[in-house]
Amino acid sequence: MAANLTDRLNGRMLGKLLVIAVMMFGFGYALVPLYKKICELTGINVLSSKDGLADGIGNTQVDKSRLITVEFDANSHGPWRFRPTVASLQVHPGEMTQIVYEVVNTQARAVDAQAIPSYAPQQAAAYFKKVECFCFKQQTLQPNEARQMPVVFFIDPKLPRDVTTITLSYTFFEITAPGKKAA
Repeated sequence: MAANLTDRLNGRMLGKLLVIAVMMFGFGYALVPLYKKICELTGINVLSSKDGLADGIGNTQVDKSRLITVEFDANSHGPWRFRPTVASLQVHPGEMTQIVYEVVNTQARAVDAQAIPSYAPQQAAAYFKKVECFCFKQQTLQPNEARQMPVVFFIDPKLPRDVTTITLSYTFFEITAPGKKAA
């Protein structure tokens, strides 16, 4: 009789545990749409254009009230032609922008090179943020190779208001002497 009572109590406990497990699974499954709905209602974690970006809100980090002229310059110390594809652009601080530099190895041999950037005025260097740049790594140009190399950047909106023009200049150096192999 005691065993019969224990079996019934164990069966009830098993039933309760199964119900709790099913409820926990259902709650976990419902969290994703619930989270999306809460984010939609509160306006946080807006990821898609239908959630507000197409309404004219846009990137709030872009300072549309200012235009900065960015001039591009190229110098070379080696056997190539090196130049920006445009001489200058006007950009809003905070706006992501891409410029392309072209380089042509005019030699009949492979050349290892590195680009070194400089900025004018010098104080602008702290506000010129490059996201992608060919200057981040050494370039190997094959004989007579022509290459277009992008620079993706933005100007920090904290740039002092008295700076209206920035010059980005690259000097492209050969890092191996002719006939020698890089270490």
